[in-house]
Amino acid sequence: MAEIHSKNIKIGSREIGPGQPVFIVAEISGNHKGSLERAMEIVKAACEAGADAIKTQTYTPDDLTINCEKDQFIVKVNNAWAGRSLYNLYQEAHMPYDWQPELKKVADGYGIPLFSSVFDEKAVDFWEKLGAPAYKVASFEIVDLELLKKIAATKKPVIISRGMASVEEVGLAIKTLRNNGTSELAVLHCVSSYPVLPEEMNLATILDIKQKFGVITGLSSHALGIADAVASVPLGASIIEKHFTLSRADGGVDAAFSLEPQELRQLIQNVRIAEKSIGKVQYGAGIKESENIIFRRSLFVVKDVKAGEKLTRENIRCIRPGYGLSPKLLPEILSKKAVKDIERGTPLSLDLIEE
Repeated sequence: MAEIHSKNIKIGSREIGPGQPVFIVAEISGNHKGSLERAMEIVKAACEAGADAIKTQTYTPDDLTINCEKDQFIVKVNNAWAGRSLYNLYQEAHMPYDWQPELKKVADGYGIPLFSSVFDEKAVDFWEKLGAPAYKVASFEIVDLELLKKIAATKKPVIISRGMASVEEVGLAIKTLRNNGTSELAVLHCVSSYPVLPEEMNLATILDIKQKFGVITGLSSHALGIADAVASVPLGASIIEKHFTLSRADGGVDAAFSLEPQELRQLIQNVRIAEKSIGKVQYGAGIKESENIIFRRSLFVVKDVKAGEKLTRENIRCIRPGYGLSPKLLPEILSKKAVKDIERGTPLSLDLIEE
């Protein structure tokens, strides 16, 4: 197990890490469907739903691949992308560079930070000029060490998704970032399947990331619904990222596993409830529990007892409510004598019996 050396990070005005509310990021990705107006509406809707940050993706199809129809470049997974070339898919999904300052202005108007996943050095330079509050490294870019060095040199907070990455690859990515200028770092558990099934989620990895690497951790989710995200909170998630759209019925490359506005609100509400529910380690009665002492058992006098009379199983019983002595004291109390008259229905106390 690695020595825990993580520290909280800060994006915009929000401190992120243990002891702070979970930082919830709404990912726009390709749900804009080629419309700047729609992209702006998605940003507004996410801000109004209560997201803590908005995230875009900054690339062109030529940054990620080449325009080639050979078999290796065709998506073969069984989902909505099947049969498409990588270039064709990224051509539809990518967000033009000149949209992103406009989207940032919208988010800034709500006081919500907007940052981006960057996929090459050109994108980093673009966001440095734009004033990036942080950077995201997508799952498939975690092995691009030259890109990580470029991002680290900005000294901005960095969030990595670890989908598909081995323990060794995650460790090398962290080492590369830390050795090149990154001091504020979070690593999110992620399963690079679209959508991911519940049995594939392996949320226990969230806690393992924290223990192995000593970093702030969380979840980047491609699952349907919100159950996995809420379940990540007691496992130590400090950041939750979910794809977001106005309506899944509208379509879009990521629509199938994206949340709609009312679902994002529900996610945020449920996460806040989960945070409160975790609380602290506590045994014994809490403040509200103490009100229910009437339902707990204790030792009571169940028949009138005269001064000097012995206490027996006939005149002492373990019953509800819980205002008398603990039931564990019954064996040592039996055969002792009352020091005064005791009326039936009196909770037994030490001052009523001989020492």
